[in-house]
Amino acid sequence: MPNIGIPGLILVLIIALVIFGPSKLPQLGRAVGQTLKEFKTSTRDIINDEEKDDNKLEAKETEVEKKL
Repeated sequence: MPNIGIPGLILVLIIALVIFGPSKLPQLGRAVGQTLKEFKTSTRDIINDEEKDDNKLEAKETEVEKKL
């Protein structure tokens, strides 16, 4: 994804202001922030679940090796 920089960001903000108006921008910003927060939480949970599964698998493998 290309780097948009400060001028590009300002242009996007001006377009958003024209499209949504000043009264809707705080609500829109809040919604985007909550969405990003939920995405980060879900991603973190998935990573933690994978790590737990890997640890369980390693424990089973070492248990089998001890029996041999």
